Amino acid sequence: MKIVVMCGVGIGTSAILKVNTERALERLDIDAEVTATDVAGVQAAGSDAQVILTSSELVHAIGKTNADVIVIDNYFDLDELTAKLEAALG
Repeated sequence: MKIVVMCGVGIGTSAILKVNTERALERLDIDAEVTATDVAGVQAAGSDAQVILTSSELVHAIGKTNADVIVIDNYFDLDELTAKLEAALG
């Protein structure tokens, strides 16, 4: 399984979201490859992703995708990440 986390520039916030996504997946006992990207790279990085995590401000930048797009309100909230990933991944 592949999960892509996306932020605007691809430096700080995507790294934070990547680490916290990995922690949330550990809580759920789900093994997945988590890749961080920015707006410019989301089409390439997300081409084979099952899930793309981003903020509400950047959803429009994702474009057409077969992945489930999950909006994360607080990149630091492990409970939010865990709940939204669990709902999406069953």
